[in-house]
Amino acid sequence: MAAASSSSCGGGGCGANCSSSASPATDDAPEEKLGRLSISTGGAASCGKCGGGAVVVVAGGVGLCAECLRAQLFGKFKLAVTSNAMVRPTDSVLLAFSGGPASRVALQFLHEMQSKAIESWDASNSQALPAFDVGVAFVNESALSSKPKCEIELAIADIKSIVSSLLPGDKAMHIAPLEDVFSSESNDREGRLRELVSMVNDDTGREDLLQCLRMLSLQKIALQNGYAKIMMGSCASAIACHVLSATVKGQGYSLPADVQYVDTRWEVPVVLPLRDCLSQELSLLCELDSLKTEQLLDRPCSGINGLVASFVARLREENPSREHTIVRTAQKLKPFSFNKFSANGYHDFLPSRLRPKFQNVDSDESTFPEVFCIICRSPFSESELHNLESTKHKAQKKIDLYTAYCCQSCHFQILPGGTNLGDQFFSLLPKFWTERVDTAPAGNCSLRDQIEDYLLEDDDDEN
Repeated sequence: MAAASSSSCGGGGCGANCSSSASPATDDAPEEKLGRLSISTGGAASCGKCGGGAVVVVAGGVGLCAECLRAQLFGKFKLAVTSNAMVRPTDSVLLAFSGGPASRVALQFLHEMQSKAIESWDASNSQALPAFDVGVAFVNESALSSKPKCEIELAIADIKSIVSSLLPGDKAMHIAPLEDVFSSESNDREGRLRELVSMVNDDTGREDLLQCLRMLSLQKIALQNGYAKIMMGSCASAIACHVLSATVKGQGYSLPADVQYVDTRWEVPVVLPLRDCLSQELSLLCELDSLKTEQLLDRPCSGINGLVASFVARLREENPSREHTIVRTAQKLKPFSFNKFSANGYHDFLPSRLRPKFQNVDSDESTFPEVFCIICRSPFSESELHNLESTKHKAQKKIDLYTAYCCQSCHFQILPGGTNLGDQFFSLLPKFWTERVDTAPAGNCSLRDQIEDYLLEDDDDEN
C-alpha cells in the first residue's frame, strides 16, 4: 500500500509544502482507492469502529472505513473548537487558506459548523445562538514566484471557486499580495519585498522571514475587516516539524507558545483546531471526499526546515504515530499566559463540564511580563530581557535598539551582518514592526518597572 504523500506540511494555513493532489482520482473503485491511500500497511479487513468492509489503515495501524475516518477527524476538530472556546457565536473568523489539504479540510469543517448554526438559528432564532461569520484569506506570494502569471491567475480562480461553492453562509474572500504588508510605505512594494528577502543570505532565515510576513499579512487583513480570530490549518505533522526545527534553532524558550490550541499574543488571536490531525489523514479525507485542493505555493523547504521535514518523513515511514508523539512531548512544556483566552466573554460559550476549569484562568499566579521579538513575536527569555534592558540605557543608534528587540534566533538566522547592511535591512522592514520600537517610552522606564522583581541583583550572581 502506498502512502498518500511523503512530504510534511507547514506555513500559512496548512502550509506551502503540504502534500496534496490537485484533482482527486475518480476512476478507482472504493476498495482500490482506500488501499492505495492507506498510511501504513496492515492486515485490517474491516473497520475497527463500525465493522464495515473496505478500510483505510490510519496512524497506529487501525482500520477505518471512509465514513468513520471522516467522523474521527471532524470529532477532533469540533472538540478542539468547543473545548477551547475558539469560536463564539458573535465572532467573525478568518480562515488562513493555502489551498493544501489541511486548510481545505479546516474550511470544510468550519463551513459545516457554520451551516448547522445557521439552520438552528433559522429554526428558532428566539432560542438558538446566532451563527458566526467566516471569511477566507489567501496570501498571494506571486511577487517572489517564478511561475508564469497565467498559472497563478488560474490557481487563484480555483481558490475563489472552492470558497464560493460552500453554501449556505456567505464567506468573504480576501486575496492579499504579500507585498501589501508595506501598505503605502513604498511606491514599489514588490521591489521592496524582493530586496528585503534577498538581504537574508541564510536559507532557513529567509523561509522564517517569509513565514513572519505571512502572519503579518493575515493580521492586517483581520484588523482591517473586523475579524475576531484567525484560524490556521497547522496540523500535527506541521507542528512536529516546527518542534524539532525550533529546538535546533535555539528557540526552546518560546517553543511552548507555538504548539498550543490558542495564541493571543497577536493583535488578532490565532487558533489551531487541527493540531491533533496528521497531514496524511487530511490528505486521505480530501481524496475520499473529493475535496479539491490547490497548491500554488508548492516549493520544497531548504536549510534546517528542509532537513527536519526529511527527518520527520523518515520517522513517519517507520511509525506514523511518531508525529503525535513529538507534539504530545512538546505539549508538556509549560504554556504562556497568552496561550489561553481569559474567562471574560468566553465562559458562557463553553460546555458546562469545562467551565470550572476555564474559570480558573484569571486566578493563576502572576506570570512573567512578556516582551516580544519585533519580527517573529517570540517571547523574550530572561537573558534577552537583560540584554534589552542594558541596550536601552546605552544605545546610541536606532539600529542597536532594533537589534536588541530581536530574539536570538532572528538575530542569527535573519539579520544580516554589518552595521551598514543592518541599517538598510531595518529600513526595509514593515513599519508595523519597527514602530513598536519607535513608540516605546524613552529610556524604557516602564519595562524596567515591569521586570525589576525578576532581575538578579549583582550580589546574587554568586548564588
